[in-house]
Amino acid sequence: MTMTYERFEHLADAYGGDLRRWPEVEREAARALRDADPRAAVLLREADGLDALLDAAPRPVASHALREAVIASAAGAGLKARRRGPGPLAWLSGAGWAAAACAGVVFGINLTSHLTADVQADAVLYQASLTSADDTEVLGG
Repeated sequence: MTMTYERFEHLADAYGGDLRRWPEVEREAARALRDADPRAAVLLREADGLDALLDAAPRPVASHALREAVIASAAGAGLKARRRGPGPLAWLSGAGWAAAACAGVVFGINLTSHLTADVQADAVLYQASLTSADDTEVLGG
C-alpha cells in the first residue's frame, strides 16, 4: 500500500513523530515514504520536537473548588451523577457466566465421552480381529 505525502502529514499531526504510535496498518507505508521523500523525514523531526514540548509541559490538575463548581453546575442543569461500582444485582451477571461455563464443560465432557467410547470400541474390535482365527483357518482347516 502506498501513502501520499498528504496522508503522511495528516498522520504525523495526529500521532506525532514516533511511528510506533501510528496505526499498525499505516506504519510500513509511512516508513517507505519517510525513506523515499526527504520532506517526510523533516516532518517527522518537527513532530518529534512538538512531542517533546508536549511531554515537558506540566499536566493541569483541576482544583477541588473547580471540581465542586462543575458538579454544582451539572446538578443545576438537572444532570444526575452516575453510580459507581457494581449494583446490588451485579452478582447475577457473574452467576450467569459461571452457569454457562459449567454447562459448556458438562456438554463437552458428554460429547467427548461418546466420541471416545466409539473409538475405543472400534479399537477393541480391531485388536480382537488381529488375535483371533480368521475365516480361512476355520474353513480350510
